Amino acid sequence: MSTELTRNFSIIAHIDHGKTTLSDRLLEFTRTITEREKQDQLLDAMDLEREKGITIKSHPVAMEYQAKDGKTYRLNLLDTPGHVDFSYEVARSLAACEGAILMVDAAQGVEAQTVANLHLAMNQDLVIIPVLNKIDLPAADVDNCKRQLEDILAIPKEDAIPASAKNGIGIEEILEAVVQRVPPPVEQEDKLLRASVFDSIYDTFRGVVSYVRVFSGTIRRGQRIKLFATNKTYEVKEVGAFTPKMTARPELVAGDVGYIIANMKSADEAKIGDTVTDSTHPCPGPLPGYKEIQPMVFSGIYPVDSSDYESLKAAMAKLQINDAAFTFQQESSTALGFGFRCGFLGLLHMEIIQERLRREFNMDVISTYPSVIYEVTRTDGEEMIVDNPSMLPEPQEVQEIREPMVRIFIMIPGDFIGDVMALVMEKRGVVTHTETIDDTRVMLTSELPLAEILIDFNDRMKSMTRGYGSMDYEHCGYRAAKMVKMDMLVAGEPIEAFSTIVHRDKAEQYGRALAVRLKEVIPQQLFVVAIQACIGGKIIASERISAMRKNVTAKCYGGDITRKRKLLEKQKKGKEKMKAFGKVNIPQDAFIKVLKTGD
Repeated sequence: MSTELTRNFSIIAHIDHGKTTLSDRLLEFTRTITEREKQDQLLDAMDLEREKGITIKSHPVAMEYQAKDGKTYRLNLLDTPGHVDFSYEVARSLAACEGAILMVDAAQGVEAQTVANLHLAMNQDLVIIPVLNKIDLPAADVDNCKRQLEDILAIPKEDAIPASAKNGIGIEEILEAVVQRVPPPVEQEDKLLRASVFDSIYDTFRGVVSYVRVFSGTIRRGQRIKLFATNKTYEVKEVGAFTPKMTARPELVAGDVGYIIANMKSADEAKIGDTVTDSTHPCPGPLPGYKEIQPMVFSGIYPVDSSDYESLKAAMAKLQINDAAFTFQQESSTALGFGFRCGFLGLLHMEIIQERLRREFNMDVISTYPSVIYEVTRTDGEEMIVDNPSMLPEPQEVQEIREPMVRIFIMIPGDFIGDVMALVMEKRGVVTHTETIDDTRVMLTSELPLAEILIDFNDRMKSMTRGYGSMDYEHCGYRAAKMVKMDMLVAGEPIEAFSTIVHRDKAEQYGRALAVRLKEVIPQQLFVVAIQACIGGKIIASERISAMRKNVTAKCYGGDITRKRKLLEKQKKGKEKMKAFGKVNIPQDAFIKVLKTGD
């Protein structure tokens, strides 16, 4: 099919605004899937996506649509995630498109991530087609949503298409808008092969399957190709498109979105954002690439059974092919053995990776408390990057510690503004700007430390606003802060797995909570065990596990009291000796219980 009749577009929206439902209706309307193949969330291939009701991976699909002008068009759709942690997936998909359908829930209006995803699309100079979804709901307010489109997003309200993806209303109008408004792909004049890798998966039998968008030239089976990032050459074994299953084709031409299989066996060979070109007639340079993904949250992941270490390493390598933002490197812990220091984009991303390791690879894993990257200036002027508490120098060697900051955009009903501002201040943040969106909602712009929003910020904000609040965030540099390393001592021995970097003002509260949790899970010994949280040499919180007492006087049925005292004195001396030489062996399940407990 000619390039003139090809349209590449994506669907972007806030989480749970109906992107996947709309893609289901588009597949049905264009008869890409048969009646027998119909099912909800068709493009959500993972069980995890169906259970959580969210899209985690972007899914391309090629459709053929006969428009009202009588011509048959090839429409390449890329369904995208909506959650803030997966914005890199959205950016990669948008780079392969010329247009985007922006979905807004007619009952909820414009949300924080709607604005963020629109900015991603505008940065790529894409044509925006606004769609007001769920107009069939009793709470839908179409007129108010159109006003928000103009006031917040600067999109003319006349361009908006009212629709209901669930009931199939407005589907034909959306397809016609794609054909009429989205421009066809433009091929470069030299017609040399240029294809961008925007995603990849690992197939046990065929190796790495790379998802590509062809910008110019042709790629066919048997052709020798070269990748710019590694400078390696491969022979193409298969090319094809998604309909929505992988369907082999003789070739992919300019404007097509599809896949290539070329005997790549490892994660190092398949770089997301790389450019594919012909090895004999290469293009002069790579296509403008994607930004290198920088993980923001770090956590240690260890196998519960140490014999699973190699299996876990192989599983992570395969996951990394499928998820470019996931990074890992080897590390070891005295408490947990050999494992990996892993980097994630956010807490949901971390949760998804752990769940995928458990389900897809049957790995039983334990993760340590999540931490962020700190910049440290030592007293001798040396600059350090610290993502693990064990790497932080001693307090007397540290001149300054800078923590990562985020700028948060929170959309909430006006009634809850006081509660949310109090939450922001509790998390050491400041509200820098307040903007009234409409009669009922406001948008707060705040700056907070990334470490403070990791665990419970979003959950507490949602519960405060009864589920109506939404948030999006972007990174805004580093700021000096009074951060300290807090160690946990059990019977005087530091336990590395429980070390953490905290703000000095919150160290005592966190140390006390962790000491109480440890007291609950460490078994009783024959001597008193002290659990202490300390910063440097100063104890800031302490708990005691009382000694397990053996009744040594049970055999005394009377007689002189001195007999009992003699036995008790002997027991006391034994306990003191045991305390001096005894060690507390913390069982593995105690680590698991503490590290899996939320704050």
